[in-house]
Amino acid sequence: MTDQPSPAEPFTESQIDRLVEDFYAKVRLDPRLGPVFERAMGADGWPAHLAVLKVFWSSVLRRTGQYKGSPMAVHAKVPDLTEDLFATWLALFHATCAEVFDAERARQAGAAAERIARSLKLGLFFRPEQFA
Repeated sequence: MTDQPSPAEPFTESQIDRLVEDFYAKVRLDPRLGPVFERAMGADGWPAHLAVLKVFWSSVLRRTGQYKGSPMAVHAKVPDLTEDLFATWLALFHATCAEVFDAERARQAGAAAERIARSLKLGLFFRPEQFA
């Protein structure tokens, strides 16, 4: 049995699980991102966070609709989150997608991550009054 999805199902749950596990293993090791996540969750928060992220990415990539949270509200509570960290996050995400998926699925997942990052950055950091 292979883990290759059918054309009608572009991503499998096991691929999403691997994406989340592998990606956040890299995040935890990253000298800039790791400490931000550790402070936000603590050492014991990772299993629950990974479980939520698997549901989130399944909702995004497989359109399951299972995720019912608010990424904006969650990220707004992270005190050390800065706009420049998104570039590092995206670079690690794209690298992990290239390891987990074929080229087309890596492109699709990466494009979704880019849209999500753009939305989060706008919601968290854009202040129109700065330009008035």
